Amino acid sequence: MNAIHHRVGINALPATIYTALTTDEGLSRWWTDDVSGAGGVGSTIQFRFNGGGPDFTVTELVPNRTVRWRHAGAVPAGWVGTEILFQLQAEGGQTFVRFSHSHWQEAGDFMAHCSTKWAVFLLSLKDAIETGQGKPFPNDLQIDHS
Repeated sequence: MNAIHHRVGINALPATIYTALTTDEGLSRWWTDDVSGAGGVGSTIQFRFNGGGPDFTVTELVPNRTVRWRHAGAVPAGWVGTEILFQLQAEGGQTFVRFSHSHWQEAGDFMAHCSTKWAVFLLSLKDAIETGQGKPFPNDLQIDHS
C-alpha cells in the first residue's frame, strides 16, 4: 500500500492542536470552511469543498496524542479505503504533528497532488494555531491552474 507522510512542528501545546483536529470549529479553521459531524469515535465528519467532498469516520482518539479517521464515502474515488492519522508529540518547546494518509491503491498523479495539498493544509493548521489565521478552502494556496 502507498502512503503520504508529513511532519510539521507547531508552537503550541498538544491539547490546542488536538482541539483543531477534533472539532468542527477547529477543522474549519485550517482545512475547509464547511465541516460538520466531528465528535467521538464512531462519528462521521463531512468535509465539503464546493458542495462535495470526503466523509471520514473517527476510528481512534487518544486525547492530545492520536487522531485517526477512515474514509467513509465514495468521493474522491482515489481515497476509498484510505486512512488518515495525526500523531502529536511535544518536543523541545513545540508539538510535532506526524501525519499520514495511508492505504492508497495507486501512487499516481492524484496521490502526488494530494500529498502537496496535505502539506499546504498542514501549514494552514500551523498558521491557524500560531497566528490565528489559517487558509482553509476556499482560501487555500492553489497548486495548479485547473
